[in-house]
Amino acid sequence: MKNSKENTSTMMSILSHSTAMFHIFVDEIKNIFKDRGVVILVILAVLVYPLLYCSLYLNETLVDVPVVVVDASHTRASAEFTSHLDATRDVKVAYKVCSMLEAKLLFNKGNVHGIIHIPANFDKNIHTGEQAVVSVYSDMSSFLYYRALILASNYVSLDMGKNIQVQRLAALGVTGEQQACISNPIPYESVILYNQGMGFASFLMPAILILIIHQTLFFGIGMAAGTAREENRFHVLVSSYTHRGRTIRVILGKALAFFSIYLFWSVYLLAFIPWLFNLPHSGNPLVMLQFIVPFLLASIFFSMTVSVFVSSREIQMVLLLFFSLILLFLSGISWPQSNISHFWKAFGSIFPATFGIQAYYKINSMGAGINEVKTEQIGLWLQTLLYLITTIIAYYWQINKQQSKIKLTQKC
Repeated sequence: MKNSKENTSTMMSILSHSTAMFHIFVDEIKNIFKDRGVVILVILAVLVYPLLYCSLYLNETLVDVPVVVVDASHTRASAEFTSHLDATRDVKVAYKVCSMLEAKLLFNKGNVHGIIHIPANFDKNIHTGEQAVVSVYSDMSSFLYYRALILASNYVSLDMGKNIQVQRLAALGVTGEQQACISNPIPYESVILYNQGMGFASFLMPAILILIIHQTLFFGIGMAAGTAREENRFHVLVSSYTHRGRTIRVILGKALAFFSIYLFWSVYLLAFIPWLFNLPHSGNPLVMLQFIVPFLLASIFFSMTVSVFVSSREIQMVLLLFFSLILLFLSGISWPQSNISHFWKAFGSIFPATFGIQAYYKINSMGAGINEVKTEQIGLWLQTLLYLITTIIAYYWQINKQQSKIKLTQKC
């Protein structure tokens, strides 16, 4: 009989806690959709930003970069080099001139993004067995121009060099398999992994998609907190929820509201957008789910902790703009993590986006399983636990502050 009463009491307590948390969840959802600024961030921005960014990088590879060839040799060999260069996917020989002065004029006008100079002794050196040199001048306003010119020039040089060696061997009477072994002693096959088209969007957009989730969550929670302060006469954060009960109910109810919204957006951003724009999307959905749950929770509790100490909506905007580029660099995408100092690695581990970007790249672009992202997953769960504790402490302080002000007002 005693056990039955205890079980009933426990069930009633759980029901009471769940009901209170559900009311907080519903109130937070209403507050989100009542605040125009928060709606713009957590609904419109998340909807539009990936479409905008992916549309801008829709043609993610540079092809037929216009170049000018300065042919000072005027021989069959230089003409062959020029025609092979023009046949590559990367560059287009838009002009052929006789002097560097003409080439510089075209370059300065912006008509071309590179200059290929074939010297007068090009053909002579080839026939006398000496090394023939071709000079490449690239527009460095974009590394993509440089890459296109270097790739095209190297491919043509290697191909012509192999053909010249075959001709020389044939002249010496070396033919057949022996000729093939000498001209190509170590055969190789170029296999590009995870980004076969070498596209800029396939490289950059996965990181951007994770940052959109992280930053809009951070800003949305901060803006909602700023609104709560502005509408409260005591300028505290959680006054409207204190009557619901304990701190943990308030935190979980508010967190659940943002989690439910962003779980939907995660499917849109991390699954639908890559499929729509033909970005890498080889990840297993179950593995993706095991990654996205701790990432969202860590991001939410991190944002809730920071929001306690942000006094206005405007400060949240400054923080958003300040940290966006920093987080991209710290993720190890634009700069290898092996070359990042220990201090900045430690600083980057503060933010859920760092682990999130690394894990999403491995899962979505490389097809990694859960064991391959174990380090990132453990990092995200540790962040979730840490920021949950800091959020509880911060909210407990805010609730006590609110209640103290109420008591002081009642006494007055």
